[in-house]
Amino acid sequence: MADKSLNEIRNTFLKYFEKNDHRIVESSNLVPNNDPTLMFANSGMVQFKNVFTGLEKRDYQRATTSQKCVRAGGKHNDLENVGYTPRHHTFFEMLGNFSFGDYFKEQAIHYAWDLITRDFGIDKNRLYVTVYHEDDEAFNFWKKIAGFNDDRIIRIATSDNFWSMGETGPCGPCSEIFYDHGDHLAGGLPGTKDEDGDRFIEIWNLVFMQFEQISKEKRIDLPKPSVDTGMGLERIAALLQGTHDNYETDHFKKIINSASEILKVKSDNSNLSSFRVIADHLRASSFLIAEGVLPSNEGRGYVLRRIMRRGMRHSHLLGSNEPVFFNLFETLRDEMKGNYPELVRAESLIKETLKMEEEKFLVLLDRGIKILNEEISKIDKVLPGEVAFKLYDTYGFPLDLTEDILRNKSMSIDSEKFQSLMKESRELAKKNWKGSGDAAVEDVWFGIKDKLGATEFLGYETNQAEGAVLSLLKDNKEVDELKNGDEGMIIVNQTPFYGESGGQVGDTGEIAGNDFKFEVTDVQKKLGDLFVHYGKVINGSIQLKDNVELKINVERRDDTRAYHSATHLLHESLRRVLGKHVTQKGSLVEPSRLRFDFSHMKPIQTEEIDKIEGFVNNMVSKKSDVKTRLMTPDEAVENGALALFGEKYGEEVRVLSMGDDDGSYFSTELCGGTHVRNTGDIGKFKIVSQSSIAAGVRRIEALRDKQLEDYLNNKEKLSNISSEKNDQIINNLSEQITELGGKPSLDESDQRILIKNLTKQLETISVNSILEDKTKNIIKDEQINGIKIRFQNVDGLPPKELRKLVDKGKKELSEGIVIVFAAKDDKVGIAVGVTDTLTNKFDAVKFVKTGSEIIGGQGGGGRKDFAQAGGQDKSKIDEAFEKLKTLI
Repeated sequence: MADKSLNEIRNTFLKYFEKNDHRIVESSNLVPNNDPTLMFANSGMVQFKNVFTGLEKRDYQRATTSQKCVRAGGKHNDLENVGYTPRHHTFFEMLGNFSFGDYFKEQAIHYAWDLITRDFGIDKNRLYVTVYHEDDEAFNFWKKIAGFNDDRIIRIATSDNFWSMGETGPCGPCSEIFYDHGDHLAGGLPGTKDEDGDRFIEIWNLVFMQFEQISKEKRIDLPKPSVDTGMGLERIAALLQGTHDNYETDHFKKIINSASEILKVKSDNSNLSSFRVIADHLRASSFLIAEGVLPSNEGRGYVLRRIMRRGMRHSHLLGSNEPVFFNLFETLRDEMKGNYPELVRAESLIKETLKMEEEKFLVLLDRGIKILNEEISKIDKVLPGEVAFKLYDTYGFPLDLTEDILRNKSMSIDSEKFQSLMKESRELAKKNWKGSGDAAVEDVWFGIKDKLGATEFLGYETNQAEGAVLSLLKDNKEVDELKNGDEGMIIVNQTPFYGESGGQVGDTGEIAGNDFKFEVTDVQKKLGDLFVHYGKVINGSIQLKDNVELKINVERRDDTRAYHSATHLLHESLRRVLGKHVTQKGSLVEPSRLRFDFSHMKPIQTEEIDKIEGFVNNMVSKKSDVKTRLMTPDEAVENGALALFGEKYGEEVRVLSMGDDDGSYFSTELCGGTHVRNTGDIGKFKIVSQSSIAAGVRRIEALRDKQLEDYLNNKEKLSNISSEKNDQIINNLSEQITELGGKPSLDESDQRILIKNLTKQLETISVNSILEDKTKNIIKDEQINGIKIRFQNVDGLPPKELRKLVDKGKKELSEGIVIVFAAKDDKVGIAVGVTDTLTNKFDAVKFVKTGSEIIGGQGGGGRKDFAQAGGQDKSKIDEAFEKLKTLI
């Protein structure tokens, strides 16, 4: 196998187990959808967790995967080691085979031995295995199958060879396979004091889920023992290609060689760690972005940004002052697109994000170096830890770069203080990290789904249908009857009601029988295709097996599906006007409006909005029929369908095509929602607001047809009222001018009074019009750690007006923090207000100084309850907002 590439080795593994009756299961997302405690998928068993615990059943008992994994945050964090060892990675692939109550130890050991010695051709004389010291079964199976003597099977008494899912739950002994890379490398056998060397390397771990831990003292046998194995693809590829260094495999060599060509720097022992970091971090960054994770200052986005900036820092160390990663991506894409087509689908987004983040980071580096030089001029030998931490935390300026610069000047850092501040920061981050934020799927639905199967959805063809009641729930528990006045849930065999998904809200309506009526207020989909109708019994009672009639609210559905179709046209229009990097980050489709979140790094200009609206309204005016087709996900993508990054699709998908674009379709997307039959049914469309909701993510809200008409009428009324007020002001000014002009003479003092009055009144008109324009005055209220926060960004407002807005915001919040930015011409102002009840915890001056420095100001000043400052760079306002969030 020495001449086999990493891609061929992956394929050999999967095909071996497929040949032995295993289902090849596609890698799950890096962002787990079934485990809210995990930041990223970090092993092959993550997607099967509910199968192992018995909550979920699949239509197969044997599976094999090559699972994408990231270890760069939380408990499993390899980030700081990457680049300095031959085997640490932030992104890697875990090969595995799984048995869900089918075969157990003997067959698992047989498969492992057969694959590595026969198919992979590994010399059995260089192999050792470990077993848990009490696991005589595994010990004897290894002797029988491999023919090993006792000295080649090492008993390990520690938890290294006993796996558990947690303090309770499935657990069991492990058996690890080690390869001897030769005595030219340092290191001893597992279980010895030298086991951490490079000579004896673990290549495969077989986990035997044999027990269930009931409590700390009690453990019982599982009724159906299972198998979970994990083999690092990069490690086995290194072994089969004759090296112990993962970065010497064909895959990494190609990326490193490309980096060398782009940077015009040869790779050697003096800079090898930098090339390793670049190659590894490019992989992690690209795959995370492909799943829709974008760099930010919290959660997964923070981990991504840290990975990206660490890699970019190393390209800077190699002499680059220009973005490198986005050009290097093409090598990675060509290497991995065969197994991971998401790299092709998300190419524009990945390259745009890499490029803009690196451009931003290079500016931060430049600014950080200037600040550091200023601080160096103030000290003798030791840089205060607070300064080094501020550079690191506020500007993303790496500590090792600070140390390099100081070392050249024979200076050092107060490391003790720096580490103390870092510890505080980590504790805060740990406190704020709540896992994925996704709600864990309630256990009750697994049992119901297993018993009832999927609900048949009839809503594409009809608005009403008959069905039979299969399950009733009250207070999240199954019951036999729902009585008059009860709130509960109904599951039927088939339904015309759409269950909330893909951003589209669930239908409302009624379920009725001979002597009862149930008002449906919402419909949710559980476990993908189990439709649950929520509501209240209006009269009578409902029992299991009752035959019922289901009717949706047709008018509400018609409005909702028109907005959903408008969302598709909007998405494609955004991509055509702003660029192919635009991808959906979230949406809400209601009967009264649409909200669409998408990746884009800067505000949309007025002329761009006009073009976007023009594209949508042009497609509406053409009144072309909408087409839906069923096909496999691969066929859909081949036909040009746009898939949402990070989404997993079933074996068959609905492909929606709409809009006549000179003989071809304007928009083609994978979508299971309900839609209009003709684009003309959408009606006139208009964007009514845009805002930033996170770093690199913007939000558009839009209206159509009747809602748009009502909105424009109301806006016109408000405008008329405003105009009347303005007219009154202008009339008053005219009267003053007439009165002054009628005097025998207009002396200099009167002129000054007139000009001052006129200027003040016109400024009032201007300020009021800006504040009434919701596209210029964007207000976002939210809660962070229980503290009410108002973020306000006003375009075109003189900074001197900030104080009034802060005072107004504090009054409206009663208790909280108000942060307001105003930009006019080349000037930016920031003001922060903290209500009196919170000044013991928060200091407005600190907020203002941090925000001001990001927008290119000098820090400003004030009091704990109010502070104000200025700057020059309004493009950094969003970044400043994000940074200020981390101080709360």
